[in-house]
Amino acid sequence: MSSCLKLASPGMTLGRSGLRSAFPSHGRLHLRMPSLNASTTTPYLYRPFSHSSAFSAAHADLKPNTLKPVDYAAIEQKWLKRWKLGKDAARSATSDTTAPKGANSKEVASLSDKEKFYILSMFPYPSGILHMGHVRVYAISDALARARRMMGYDVVHPMGWDAFGLPAENAAIERSIHPNEWTIKNIDVMKGQMEKILADFDWDRELRTCSPEYYQWTQYLFLKLHEAGLAYQKEAVVNWDPVDQTVLANEQVDSEGKSWRSGAVVEKRKLRQWFFKITEYADDLLQDLDRLQHWPERVKQMQRNWIGKSQGAEFDFTVSSSKDAIQVFTSRPDTVYGVQFLAVSTEHPILDAVPKSHQKGLENFKESLKTVAASGSDGEAKPEGVNTGLFADHPFLPGTKIPVYAVNYVVSDYGTGAVMGVPGHDERDFNFAQTQGIKAKYVIVNEESTEGEKGPLTARGVLSGDCGEFSHMSSEDASKAIINKANALGFGREKTSFRIRDWLLSRQRYWGAPIPMIHCHGCGPVPVPEKDLPVVLPMDVEFTGRGGSPLKQIESWVNCSCPKCGGNAKRDTDTMDTFVDSSWYFLRYLDPHNKSLPFSHAKATAGMPVDIYIGGVEHAILHLLYSRFLSKFAWKTGLYGKGVAIEDKEGKDPGHGEPFKVLVTQGMVQGRTFKDPVTGAFLHPTEVDLTDPQKPIQISTGKAPAESYEKMSKSKFNGVDPGDMITTHGADATRLHILYKAPPSEELEWDEQSIVGMQRFLAKVWRVVGQSAANQGSAAFSPDVQAMNDDERELWRLTNYTIKELTTSFQNTYAFNTSIAFLIKLTNQLSTLTPTPSSQTTTTTTVSKKPKKNQAQVSPALFQHSVEALVKMLSPLAPAFGEECWEAMHDNASSSEQDIQLLHRSVFAESWPVHDDNALKEDKVVCGVQVNGKGRFTVEFEVSELPKDKAVQEQFLRDLIYQHERAAKWLKDDQGEAKQVKKMIVVKGGKNVNFVI
Repeated sequence: MSSCLKLASPGMTLGRSGLRSAFPSHGRLHLRMPSLNASTTTPYLYRPFSHSSAFSAAHADLKPNTLKPVDYAAIEQKWLKRWKLGKDAARSATSDTTAPKGANSKEVASLSDKEKFYILSMFPYPSGILHMGHVRVYAISDALARARRMMGYDVVHPMGWDAFGLPAENAAIERSIHPNEWTIKNIDVMKGQMEKILADFDWDRELRTCSPEYYQWTQYLFLKLHEAGLAYQKEAVVNWDPVDQTVLANEQVDSEGKSWRSGAVVEKRKLRQWFFKITEYADDLLQDLDRLQHWPERVKQMQRNWIGKSQGAEFDFTVSSSKDAIQVFTSRPDTVYGVQFLAVSTEHPILDAVPKSHQKGLENFKESLKTVAASGSDGEAKPEGVNTGLFADHPFLPGTKIPVYAVNYVVSDYGTGAVMGVPGHDERDFNFAQTQGIKAKYVIVNEESTEGEKGPLTARGVLSGDCGEFSHMSSEDASKAIINKANALGFGREKTSFRIRDWLLSRQRYWGAPIPMIHCHGCGPVPVPEKDLPVVLPMDVEFTGRGGSPLKQIESWVNCSCPKCGGNAKRDTDTMDTFVDSSWYFLRYLDPHNKSLPFSHAKATAGMPVDIYIGGVEHAILHLLYSRFLSKFAWKTGLYGKGVAIEDKEGKDPGHGEPFKVLVTQGMVQGRTFKDPVTGAFLHPTEVDLTDPQKPIQISTGKAPAESYEKMSKSKFNGVDPGDMITTHGADATRLHILYKAPPSEELEWDEQSIVGMQRFLAKVWRVVGQSAANQGSAAFSPDVQAMNDDERELWRLTNYTIKELTTSFQNTYAFNTSIAFLIKLTNQLSTLTPTPSSQTTTTTTVSKKPKKNQAQVSPALFQHSVEALVKMLSPLAPAFGEECWEAMHDNASSSEQDIQLLHRSVFAESWPVHDDNALKEDKVVCGVQVNGKGRFTVEFEVSELPKDKAVQEQFLRDLIYQHERAAKWLKDDQGEAKQVKKMIVVKGGKNVNFVI
């Protein structure tokens, strides 16, 4: 029987021995999709292939063939269909055995005997458009997931949708489409786009945060936080549109402080809102950053700065007229003698004591702050304030009166709502003092000090002679002594303060998870009983963009009974910040269909932490911080985890409820951007002549435009549609290109012109696969280095070296750009070789870096082994092409196309190759010779020739180098005598020698 996979071009057939045909002189190789039988119950994915020795022997005399280019679009569609068929069949076969009847959650969690590995990319907002940034992050996570499965792990690689949010509500207003309908349509579109980039997600775990099945448990966690005293209400300032009578998000306020919709000047208004008490976890969140050994240091530093722990002191300044005290926190108690004013927030209670003579001025100032001012270039408003007419007694300088100012740069919910004004040693205080005509007083002397100071001296130093008993003490010693005295006299104390504020989660919008609280006139805020969850968003709503949240207008939804007293009550009409939805979704993925709990204790304990979390650095602060908070809360309250004692004993990494073990933050994808060099206006690609891509010309002027790489956006005309790239170049080549152009953490400058390099690489791999397929039937490979010729030893070494580097990349460094470079190098090496049985080998030629007509000859078994390793390592990066190569190499002879479909074993069901340490030892060393640090020539020697003794080793290398013909030019004089050498430096066992002359 010699049935083969039929090809679209006439006269071509593909059997398991390889391709054989009289190929036409042109055209592509089109592999036709075999007919699929949907009723098949055994998934092809898990059926192992078996070699047919009879078939191999019958075709042992076949010669290698050169394959025509692959039709990438055709094979991508082919493998997408096969993967779907395989998953459907596997799902059908396992649906009845995944959770045995009577099995509890702990038993179900341990059904797999494989080590679990959880890979997660940050889930997207369903905008309906997949951009190149998405392609980059999903290509990274997909490659990691596929490789880890081949390494034998039970991989969790889910995907879902961060589906609540303002854009959907805006769409409802602008396009008269319900947010739910708009969101679901966008999800369907984006799922199709994800399929096109060949991303293999666990869609059985898919979730949408806008689904009641999900936000029921978001509400459940809110209630648990409320029960623990970590969810509470207080007044907070919001952006208020006085025309539309609605609250605006910060992004709805333009640079001029006006509403994006009505154009009205936006005001500041206080509303009663819900908060999570994240400050309660501030110490844990800060200290446990040290446990995150696999996070980028810059991300951890950003979180440290956001939490902002400060050690200092709290002093009491008594107000002269009322005898009430203003408590102020300072991280610089050594500057207390330099206090020239106190600055308080406009909400500070001491302002109730403002004398009548200053009340109007204070009210006018407060009124001016209601308008949202445009921020300066530094993103902060200029310091402004008004004298309140109040004075406070300086606790260390009896009889000294300190004026009190209400200012815009101190907020009521940070610290005590009051700070010391020390213009001489604080930049912000100095800037404010200038607006009030206050001349700075300096009480610290340091290296910055000069006569006639003109700015603040912020460094520590030595206290001046104006500081009483603390004069001439160092800042460090004085700080301790000042705190001790204040503590002894009862007007001060040591204090720790945090910059982080409690998490404001109320949103006065419709498209979000309703806050599960009921407001009763008699009982106050009452939690919705758990049995009544979810509080479902009503779908029959009208969107006008005016009058606040549509929820307030639905009386049948708002009006309800108090769960506590049974009286008339009203639902809370605020919805939750979408950060709440995304702060726990990684836990739900582990148990997505649980109808009793947000997740079972056993499954979450077994699956957490996420082993690799991948996403943009723009989420380095809020999303990651909130996720750490919710995860730690769930861990501390026993929703998952084994507790600190057991986990510390087991060496849990990172432990303490930290949700993400490894964090990979990918850089942005930047597009080629053109500007008019005169006006600075962005140019559309149609306005630029790109006949020569290296020399663009602005059509309107005939001159070169200004060129740069910037973040992709519509306004800059530099966006790239992933769909266009895939249609033009194929998904595999696009994935390889985006992974090869830059390390994941760095910015990627998109250059479509260079994708062709990846296509050439794949074409070369395909030719090598053709050689391997044509020589199927060779004996199983068993490495015997002693019996290998030079070319075989070099191929054996390079194959193992590549395996080692790729394994390190997929497990630790994630340096896919260098991984692909190693694969290219191995492919280039293979392309210079001809697999020839040893009995036919008559000569051994030195391996060259470029193919030659007389190619080096190696064992077919070794060649096959190396090509198999190459295809396995390439497949996670270019999955459809990898599958096609594997099938070409290993398809079984069969009587029908259906049998080929069933017998084919996916490359992803294969084991990841393992390197042999012994193979990494080089037989020869190429030594680079430098003279005064500049490379001049190379010499080569056998590793076995190099003496072990260092002095003898140097003499051996010196003799070898001076024998080289080019030594006469660089190391000898005109008479042929050796030049005087000041120093000879030998590096890495003779791999480099530098002569200092």
